[in-house]
Amino acid sequence: MIDDFESLRERVIQQLEIIFNHTDVPSPLIDAMRYGVFSGGKRIRPILVYLSCRALGTDLALADKPACAIELIHAYSLIHDDLPAMDNDDLRRGKPTCHIKFDEATAILAGDALQTLAFEILANDIQLTAETRLSLIGDLAGAVGASGMVAGQIIDLTAENRSIDALSLENMHRRKTGDLISTCLKFGAILSAADSEVKEAMLKFGLALGLAFQIKDDILDVTGDEHAIGKPVGSDVGNEKTTFVSVYGLDEATCKLSQLLVEATAALEPLGSNAKPLNDIARFIINRNH
Repeated sequence: MIDDFESLRERVIQQLEIIFNHTDVPSPLIDAMRYGVFSGGKRIRPILVYLSCRALGTDLALADKPACAIELIHAYSLIHDDLPAMDNDDLRRGKPTCHIKFDEATAILAGDALQTLAFEILANDIQLTAETRLSLIGDLAGAVGASGMVAGQIIDLTAENRSIDALSLENMHRRKTGDLISTCLKFGAILSAADSEVKEAMLKFGLALGLAFQIKDDILDVTGDEHAIGKPVGSDVGNEKTTFVSVYGLDEATCKLSQLLVEATAALEPLGSNAKPLNDIARFIINRNH
């Protein structure tokens, strides 16, 4: 694992605290928002923003607000994913989900508020030029909107209780998981004013990493430890969901995971030795137990 994973994790938590301390939001909405953001998590997505900037020689201070925006979007998506109308989960990271802790209406509004807050802090980040802010906002909106993460979510919902083929499964998770993860890497390229070759390398790495992330989640749902994961294992089977394990089998899904690590590493060859921290976090994602 990268040497300063914990320090980068703490950095984004501190930056999120600063944002919330300057946000005028009434209770219980602010309580539900904070609960969704500060109830644990590895913070891999914002760390990817920091590491992509580091790989390209950019000051991490420029990445603080963009990294927070990514994490706010991720928190909103988890709150909404857990709702009764979606995945109907009672636990997230070993704790009651937001709609269980508060109520369904408050959870919906907390997710809505986190989503819009992400774009607000990007728009108001005076460290960055107007052109850079527009690029970040445009990329993030595309990744999480009706052609990206939300598209993946509706494909997931309509696929419940029926089988889908491998190509459709990959398309679903590229949108639902991969688009946001690849945007973390693209943020680094935008903040660094990188050339087109580097931007393409970051995009390819992010897409491979996003798919690998989901395959690992599917494997952990079969082989993982419930206490480490923080929610019941076997839920995908119980909900009759099509997963990479159900399509390929456990052994082949594991092989595909390894292949994606090779693809991700190869994508970053234009960065040379500067790619090491990104390659390290890719290996962490693939070898994690939760």
